Amino acid sequence: MLHEEVVGRIRAILLDGEIPPGARIPERELCERLEISRTPLREALKVLAAEGLVQLLPHRGSRAAKLTDKDMRDLFEVCQGLEALAGELACERITDAEIDAIAAAHAAMVQHYREGDLIQYYRGNRAIHEAIVNAAGNPVLAGLYTSVTARIRRARYVTPMTPQRWALAVKEHDAILNALQRRDGAGLAHILRAHLRHKREEVLQAGFAEREGNDLTLRIA
Repeated sequence: MLHEEVVGRIRAILLDGEIPPGARIPERELCERLEISRTPLREALKVLAAEGLVQLLPHRGSRAAKLTDKDMRDLFEVCQGLEALAGELACERITDAEIDAIAAAHAAMVQHYREGDLIQYYRGNRAIHEAIVNAAGNPVLAGLYTSVTARIRRARYVTPMTPQRWALAVKEHDAILNALQRRDGAGLAHILRAHLRHKREEVLQAGFAEREGNDLTLRIA
């Protein structure tokens, strides 16, 4: 298995939550699962540590990184900026067919909301945000967005919502679609920033990050 493939497989395992934040990395199990030796596994873990997904523990293995409150705030701030820019560019460049596809995804997402299916709702929600970024037509922006959102993806798309917060999120998505259909770049950027600020506070309140006083992050020299 190529080095890049090993890194990609382990990254996917971490981002899908198979190894919960803060949990030890089961090196022996991963070696058996991926059919590799310890050396390529540990080289891959070093790469993922540089990405902020793994914490290396001297002489004690490694664990899945758990973000601090500050990490989460910082990442969401960057994500707000990237999605706002994507919204502006998408309104300039998106095709009618792409708008129709996003409208269809929105309708399906709203139906999941009415049925109380949070898992399917989040899947549709994520697809809509990614479709707007792709419609911006900027590969550099898309690459940065993928890198940043990878670190908050699990928290962003599994956080429980109160009925009031869920209803507000749907209204915000109604506004997102409306601005996109009108190709109102400034309006869409404003809505996306507010939408992500609300999600950031929701994630922090749900306890997906460690308090600063309990920060276990190790700096890798």
